[in-house]
Amino acid sequence: MPDAALHNKMAALPQDCALVAALGGRSIVLVGMMGAGKSSVGRKLAARLGLPFIDADAKIEEAAGMSIPDIFETRGEAEFRSGEARVIARLLDGGPQVLATGGGAYMNPDTRALIRAKAVSVWLKADFDVLMKRIKRRTDRPMLKTADPATTLQQLMDVRYPVYSEADVTVESREVLHEVIVEEILDRLRAALNAGMETGLEKLP
Repeated sequence: MPDAALHNKMAALPQDCALVAALGGRSIVLVGMMGAGKSSVGRKLAARLGLPFIDADAKIEEAAGMSIPDIFETRGEAEFRSGEARVIARLLDGGPQVLATGGGAYMNPDTRALIRAKAVSVWLKADFDVLMKRIKRRTDRPMLKTADPATTLQQLMDVRYPVYSEADVTVESREVLHEVIVEEILDRLRAALNAGMETGLEKLP
């Protein structure tokens, strides 16, 4: 077992181990807009639960041998989305993990169905101002390379948020410590499991 994974296993608290057990081998998939914090929160969530963390975008770049902006530029969005769906399907067969997905991944009906069958989905929901503040720090967002990024972002939110709302759990992403968000995710997952989440998952003891 890699040192990092061993450390994670040792760090997991009993109640967190119980949560992982109750998931029955399923992964936790983080969905949401660019800038919602899926990767940064996902790493801390994975460490807390003693699970591997995987960033789907990084795996897509690895498979393609180029960056996501370059994929968009040279191959187009349609080919990127096709490759994204294939990579996520493969990752979901890799055993329990915390998986951060790109902003558009959950919009694919087939991908949503796979996530529903093999994982528990968590929507990190951020409001417009929070997202704008965060994405201004980066210039590598292919979907926002437009004349008016703010308008584009709002249009994407209008289309995507109703679909994101299908996720099993929703947690507000805001300007607080990532550890606070992780605690809220864990609390919501425990509550959902105890309420008999409609995913065939076991209830916590």
